[in-house]
Amino acid sequence: MDNAELRQYILNFSLDDGPHGNLGYNRVLLQLFGLTGHGKSSFINSCKYIIDDGEEFIEHVEPGHIRTEGAKTMIRKAYKLTENITIVDNRGFSTMDSFQRAEIYAQLGNFIPVGEEVTWTDNYIAMMKRLVDADLNPNTSDFIVPILIYSADYDLKDPQREELKTFLENCVIMTGIFPIVVISKKDSGFVKHLKEEFNNMGSKVIIPIENYTKEDHDKTQGKTEEILTIIHKALEEVTSRLGQERNSQRDGRQCRKFLLEYIYKADQKKKEEQWKIEEARRRLEK
Repeated sequence: MDNAELRQYILNFSLDDGPHGNLGYNRVLLQLFGLTGHGKSSFINSCKYIIDDGEEFIEHVEPGHIRTEGAKTMIRKAYKLTENITIVDNRGFSTMDSFQRAEIYAQLGNFIPVGEEVTWTDNYIAMMKRLVDADLNPNTSDFIVPILIYSADYDLKDPQREELKTFLENCVIMTGIFPIVVISKKDSGFVKHLKEEFNNMGSKVIIPIENYTKEDHDKTQGKTEEILTIIHKALEEVTSRLGQERNSQRDGRQCRKFLLEYIYKADQKKKEEQWKIEEARRRLEK
């Protein structure tokens, strides 16, 4: 398909057109994740610029910069691309320790409502309360497609490599879909090496891009095709999964079960680490 056909496919996409209907899903939620300052906000601006097809570039989300002010996004914000597709700017993470990763999974599973501030915590009780509150008003009608944004300005190194690999695998447990990997700033840095790294982690869809920005927004066929292809790949995944007769409520329960187990293990690990520190201190005192 050319760019016009890709865009029209996206605009016309409907969950009701699945082989078994919408199976209880009302919209496709493209969930963006990534380290702070790697280009999630710029990707949203690019998607809106292309799908809205306006001549004026509008900065719907102000990009953050990892070396200066850090993450701009503290609240999960949703941006409607079409009547059936919404893209979500989730809070970026600076590290991937156990509890911060649990917060990321809580965003991924929609346990933190869109529009609510995301506050990192290492408190087991506070996280459990959030899940209980989410149970009172469960949202299982969003068909979630995870998209990882990673900047080519930064190479992957241990232990980050293993942390990201675990994150990608757990995304599959929670959503049934292996995340689409978007490598931003493809004209600089470590693109070739990153593609190899993510491929070794099991990624099947890896798309390097250059985002449109306030300073550089002259539309080109290549840039536009990259952005449209990412959304098209996400929708192809949705169509494929709808053909397997998924169940929105069952998927929601599976997601909740995974997160409960993950939080419990993270809490046990934290207690074990604290016990080791205290034990070492007691030995020193003796």
